[in-house]
Amino acid sequence: MADKVIMLGNEAIARGAYEAGVKVSSAYPGTPSTEISEYLVQYKEDVYEEWAPNEKVAAEVAVGASISGVRSMACMKHVGLNVAADPLYSVSYMGVNGGLVLVVADDPGLYSSQNEQDTRMVARAAQIPVIEPSDSAEAKDFFKAAFELSERFDRPFIFRTTTRLAHSQGLVELQERVEMPDKPYEKNIRKNVMMPGNAKLRHVEIEKRNLELAEAANTLPLNTVEMNDTAIGVITSGIPYQYVKEALPNASVLKLGMVNPLPKKLIREFAEKVETLYIVEELDPVIEEQVKSWGIRAIGKDIFTVQGEYSANMLRKAILKEELELIKSPAEAPQRPPILCPGCPHRSVYHVLNKLKLHAAGDIGCYTLGAVAPLSVVDTTMCMGSSISTLHGMEKAKGREYIKDWVAVIGDSTFLHTGVNSLMNMVYNHATGTVLILDNSTTGMTGHQDHAATGKTLQGDPTYAIDIPALCKAMGVKNVVEVNAFDIALLEKTVKEELEKEEVSVIITKSPCVLLDKSKKPLYIAHPDKCKKCGMCMKPGCPAMTRNADGTIHIDDTMCTGCGLCETLCKFEAIELVKAGE
Repeated sequence: MADKVIMLGNEAIARGAYEAGVKVSSAYPGTPSTEISEYLVQYKEDVYEEWAPNEKVAAEVAVGASISGVRSMACMKHVGLNVAADPLYSVSYMGVNGGLVLVVADDPGLYSSQNEQDTRMVARAAQIPVIEPSDSAEAKDFFKAAFELSERFDRPFIFRTTTRLAHSQGLVELQERVEMPDKPYEKNIRKNVMMPGNAKLRHVEIEKRNLELAEAANTLPLNTVEMNDTAIGVITSGIPYQYVKEALPNASVLKLGMVNPLPKKLIREFAEKVETLYIVEELDPVIEEQVKSWGIRAIGKDIFTVQGEYSANMLRKAILKEELELIKSPAEAPQRPPILCPGCPHRSVYHVLNKLKLHAAGDIGCYTLGAVAPLSVVDTTMCMGSSISTLHGMEKAKGREYIKDWVAVIGDSTFLHTGVNSLMNMVYNHATGTVLILDNSTTGMTGHQDHAATGKTLQGDPTYAIDIPALCKAMGVKNVVEVNAFDIALLEKTVKEELEKEEVSVIITKSPCVLLDKSKKPLYIAHPDKCKKCGMCMKPGCPAMTRNADGTIHIDDTMCTGCGLCETLCKFEAIELVKAGE
């Protein structure tokens, strides 16, 4: 009898990859997809896993492995798919040799993203089939099916998940790994070289394959019909299926496991059997618009939102018109806005920038929190690597004088992701801006993953660590300075000096993320009798520091990490180091 275990959705996907005989996986960490690769590492004797510098590279690695004849995959979040769009659109024409699946995790509700992009829309534009599970068991089983369909129809597949699926648990039945023999490689220029003449022919071929797949979708076991009361029929997929079953247990349901292409015949037959048809899908009306274009009457976004996650209660209210009984005096949970950790090296950097009244073009990472009070330094945040290009655009639009009170801030992992090209562009096009690379020796925001400059691979093996200062110099940056993030006097002096230079400058604040250090931390205390209540130590906004009733300072020793920033800022010796770290 097969073992059954409870697994997170991401863990189940990793298990599905193992059971499917996947041999190569490449990824860039991005919430909510990150843990797939971290779970997959437990199978490293059978599967090669790596962190790539960005999603484009990850997708191309997976494509290369597929061409060579093995089953391969790449993992990313929805905005990462934008970075991988170039290979995505071309491999759609090429097709596969070994099965090829890209896992893309959407984030309805914006738990850790800058937008609510719907991957199904991108997939439709790229003509890529999409499979979407609704629980952990399906995550594993559907993932295996994706590889079978990929090879059967010569198509790369997108396996779409969402935050709720990735991070919820369900019962999964474990099975043995299927050792897939490598498919022989055959030189095929017309199929694998996407020059215009070949691409034109491949486009015709892929349209044929898409029609075959759309026809097959009508009978694929991924799409299931649950006929109950025919007064209400619902077409749904993914996590919203769970809400439908809770809110409308007696309704008839067509649950789509393949959401692109849609099974037109199956949908039409289902629609004819129910009195009122609803289409329940989070984010964009991808299914709804296609169904209505076929002349099928359905109710969708006219009563449902295009924003955020759904819930069973939302469906009850929208469909059944049930008014939920609210608690008369609900307890108000205290607000917990995101904040930099105590001892975070970014805090001292932003304190200096704030003191100098500078603006920062920001980027994607923990350091984005420099936008909120009391630091309030980061003015812009758009996408990975954009900080440097944004600063460059400002200078070219308004001139050198305009950016004398601006800098770009970017993390070490993000710099290697897409910041390198932006810095190259600054040097190439005679810019003069100042870039701060906040090097905390990890990919911090997604949970401390290694990258090309940390000296360790995803599989835990030591490797060459990219020398970021040398890389900057190799691109032609003459002014490259490394500074300890907590040496605020030197950092302030350095920022002032570099802002005055008429060339591109890079300041690298080199201090590891405080959460990487597991040793015992130094202990600081505040002396109320010496405190002048000036508030200087409070300006960086460290959550370990609070005011007593009389206005003096208190340091919470359960939160303090001993960074010493507060002691540096206090001019009255009211903060004292009482125990050194170990």
